[in-house]
Amino acid sequence: MHLYEVLRRPLITEKSTVLQSEGKYAFEVAMDANKPLVKQAVEKAFKVEVTKVNLINMKGKSRRLGRRELPAHPWKKAIVTLKPGDSIEFFEGS
Repeated sequence: MHLYEVLRRPLITEKSTVLQSEGKYAFEVAMDANKPLVKQAVEKAFKVEVTKVNLINMKGKSRRLGRRELPAHPWKKAIVTLKPGDSIEFFEGS
């Protein structure tokens, strides 16, 4: 797996914006990504130093389509902790 395929999208939610004050950033990542791959991808993409990576498997919620209940796709979330003093400008407001 190439490093540019690891990070899918940044997660910008209320909870993740609170974590940004602690130097933690959240991303949706590929299902077969592991901690070393996520660390390399973030360091290469944003030129920061990563100290810790937490991975969480998110279950897909069930969605209704008429009378049927269909499961949404599961996905993987990564919470990346950066070295103190580093930040990712992509997440910062204008």
